[in-house]
Amino acid sequence: MSSLNSSEIYQFAVKIEENGEKFYRTMVNKFDNREIKDLFSFLADEEVSHKSIFKKMLSKFEKYDPPESYPDEYFDYLEAYAENLVFGFDKFDDDIEKINDVKSAIRFALGKELDTIQYFQEMKNLVNENEHNKIEAIIEEERKHVVKLYKAQKEISD
Repeated sequence: MSSLNSSEIYQFAVKIEENGEKFYRTMVNKFDNREIKDLFSFLADEEVSHKSIFKKMLSKFEKYDPPESYPDEYFDYLEAYAENLVFGFDKFDDDIEKINDVKSAIRFALGKELDTIQYFQEMKNLVNENEHNKIEAIIEEERKHVVKLYKAQKEISD
């Protein structure tokens, strides 16, 4: 039997957004470039907004068992994904402390934003269908983050 239950899917989503905000706020304080500071500050504020949405979803949580043939395995997969790939909870502080230049910060952020999109895509398989639109809206915002970060990366490389 899985150690993860459906409500924890939202708890991981909240934690992902908290770590995203922490990362971006740390980067705002780490660099002097005004455009980069503004970008990271904007992204941090977006993460706060997403966290609020997930907390609201969690407060209205209803027990839901996904129709998968092996839901316990899927829960285990999603838990492993969240803990190991998306703003890795255990080594997060060590990871962001090692970032000392803007290029590395943007590259790290791009990877984590893409991992976050994948997590939320997978999350949709385990939640009530009436919540898919809310999650899809957040996924779309995360995609916009990727575009903003990619454009910033290109500007720095040029």
